Amino acid sequence: MTDISVKRHPHVDVGAWANNLPEIIAQILARRGITDEQQLDLGARHLPHFDQLHGASAAAERLAQAIRENQAICICGDFDADGATSTALMVSVLQALGATRVDYIVPNRFADGYGLSPAVVAQAHQLGAQLIVTVDSGISCHAGVDAARAADIDVIITDHHLPGATLPNANIIVNPNQPDCQFPSPNIAGVGVAFYVLLALRHVFRERGLEVPNLAQWLDLVAVGTVADVVRLDGVNRILVQQGLQRIRAGHCRPGIAALLQIANRDPKQLLASDLGFAIGPRINAAGRLDDMAAGIECLLANNLTTAQQLAAQLDQLNQARRSIETEMREEAEAYVAQINQDTDQLPAGLVLYQPGWHQGVVGIVAGRVKEQCHRPVIAFADSDDGLLKGSARSIPGLHIRDVLERVHSLHPDLIQRFGGHAMAAGLSLARDNLDTFRDAFIAQVTEWVDESALTRTIWSDGELDASCFQEPFVRQLESFGPWGQGFAEPVFDGEFRVVQQRLVGERHIKWVLETADRVVLDAIAFNVDTSLWPDASVQRIHAVYKLQLNHFRGRTSVQLQLEHFRGLR
Repeated sequence: MTDISVKRHPHVDVGAWANNLPEIIAQILARRGITDEQQLDLGARHLPHFDQLHGASAAAERLAQAIRENQAICICGDFDADGATSTALMVSVLQALGATRVDYIVPNRFADGYGLSPAVVAQAHQLGAQLIVTVDSGISCHAGVDAARAADIDVIITDHHLPGATLPNANIIVNPNQPDCQFPSPNIAGVGVAFYVLLALRHVFRERGLEVPNLAQWLDLVAVGTVADVVRLDGVNRILVQQGLQRIRAGHCRPGIAALLQIANRDPKQLLASDLGFAIGPRINAAGRLDDMAAGIECLLANNLTTAQQLAAQLDQLNQARRSIETEMREEAEAYVAQINQDTDQLPAGLVLYQPGWHQGVVGIVAGRVKEQCHRPVIAFADSDDGLLKGSARSIPGLHIRDVLERVHSLHPDLIQRFGGHAMAAGLSLARDNLDTFRDAFIAQVTEWVDESALTRTIWSDGELDASCFQEPFVRQLESFGPWGQGFAEPVFDGEFRVVQQRLVGERHIKWVLETADRVVLDAIAFNVDTSLWPDASVQRIHAVYKLQLNHFRGRTSVQLQLEHFRGLR
């Protein structure tokens, strides 16, 4: 549905630090911003100090007071994997530090909406809360904070979302994106912010001569939440993820994560960062999308494997239901977009999608899938119980989606009820009657801000590989320089192959056997292909863009290509 351009990264100058590396790997790392060997050392000692995160020490002092005075603490989370891991982290560590009155509330996506609302504050008040700590939320929750303060409940906000023009009237705010914070990584996830607050709390305890647990044992949660939230893997996030991955691979993870890996059929010893995003994250997210995130949090908090397995099975069933709903919605969205394309002969710069009956918890995934297919910023809406449309937005590189929504809001103050988010993803609410007006305003703003060339998807390749690179040692060496992910892109290569075999597996996947020019025969897989075009027995050669991976099957390990894009050469 969209034009795709494949370009190869230009050759870059690599310093002496890479002398001991194969040239292709040195190039890959240099293109991703590595300029010296120390950046490849992902030891925890290289993390910035907690006192660089504005508000962390103040939050720690207030939490220490609450524990010392046996105050009731209520953690208010969010209904995604970052929110779930943040909540489980905060509850678990506070209990380990001696807090005996810790509850948590996660807003129900359908009943409560996002964040610390007055309704959620009322629930916390019923629990007797004297201190509310938000995780992965709160920076846009002015009314909820005001309600808490009016009820004489102190509020600590820990969040990473971009603040609006004014900050809520919380007692303490910890957010690397607030104006007066100089923390070197504004990209840390909500779980990363919570972890830093707990590092500061550990310091307070140590200063008073109290015994404290090693917080490294909770880095598995930090890794899962960071990868699942698709934040930029800058130096700090790479360290946090790598440290968590190492613990999971070594078998030092909580029962909930072990159970989720088990049900996803992932071997912890072979775990990659991408597995956290594709195997664990969606199963946790499914609880918040279709039901109640409490199941996800309870799985992460489970103290034994039996309980964790039962909860992981529930999450897996929810995820299967989510996939079924998503497939139906995605097909409807694709048909809708195809009709637009047919009617106008060209897609608009932005897409606003809505169908009655769409599931509010799944519109974000559908927006993301359509965005990938059409390379346009997409907002998908669903009806909600309060009569409003709830929308989920996904953007393309070069367009800050929250800034677009803020501009639309400033030009049309009565259109959007509320909004918030990041550069690449956002959420919003509006009245059903305003949908058409909003669609026009959104498309107009995107058209004004986006250069037409940005609407052509460009895949950047790290080049062509020779036969030596299709061997297990090379792939393992490449893996060792991860974690790869958002902002530290997994290496992608391209080349021409002879098609030995192609066959459909599942509903939309193609398994290939391909041969390189120097006679190396490789297995390959392509997911979610257009089955009206493929398999095509007339195609003898293809040009493919691919990732290298190791396939572990029945005790045998082999190199496999995962095709990201391909076209027939005939």
